[in-house]
Parts: sequence; structure tokens; C-alpha cells
Amino acid sequence: MFDNLGIAGSGLRAHRKWLDAVSDNIANINTVNPAGEEAFRERFVVAQAVDYGSGEGGVRVARTEFGDGEGRMVYQPEHPLADAEGYVRYPDIDLADQMTGLMMAQRGYQASIASIERATDAYQAALRLGKG
Repeated sequence: MFDNLGIAGSGLRAHRKWLDAVSDNIANINTVNPAGEEAFRERFVVAQAVDYGSGEGGVRVARTEFGDGEGRMVYQPEHPLADAEGYVRYPDIDLADQMTGLMMAQRGYQASIASIERATDAYQAALRLGKG
């Protein structure tokens, strides 16, 4: 009876992790590193179905993957982290992709909350019927 609350709760946790990863990527989109170091590595959350098709599963975050640390080299000789040739390293993160991911994660989070609210309302209505 309470499986749908568990399933929606697992979706809520997975979407929150996705939101965390996207916000971290956006916050570090302009992080500068010296040319000899790795750039900030974009984070990706990989979700996995749990007991798919059983009606009792949900979703879990299977792992976090990281993007390429190579980044992109930008000529900024005035930057304090610039190498002898005037280059610094920026992460290769596409803001449009991150904003799309942010919207998708927000919508999934909102849908999970709505499922929990509707299930809670249905359970409360059932309890009220039982009293009368």
C-alpha cells in the first residue's frame, strides 16, 4: 500500500542529487586553473531502476561520473594563473546543456513531490472513510 510513497521518495532523492550535480557544474563553469592542471570536471549522475516492473522498486543513484578534465585552453596573458605562453584552462561545460538538465531535474523533483502529495491525500481520505 505504501510502495508508491517509497517509489516517489526514491525519485525525489535521485532528482535532488541531479540538481546538486547541475548546480555544482554551473557554479564552476568559469573556474580557472593553470594550464598545467586539470580543469574542473563536470559531474553526471547516473540513475538506475530498482526492481523495474515489480511495482515495488523505484530508482537509485548508481554512480557519479565525471567529464573530461582537459577542458579548454584560453589565451589570457594578464591572468595571474596564466602559464609562460599566456594560457589558462577552463572547464568545457556547456551552459545550455546544464540549464536543460536543471529544468529536467526540477520537473522530475516537482513530479515526485506531487506524487507524494496525492498519495498522502488518498491515504488520508481512506482513513477518514474508515472513521465514519
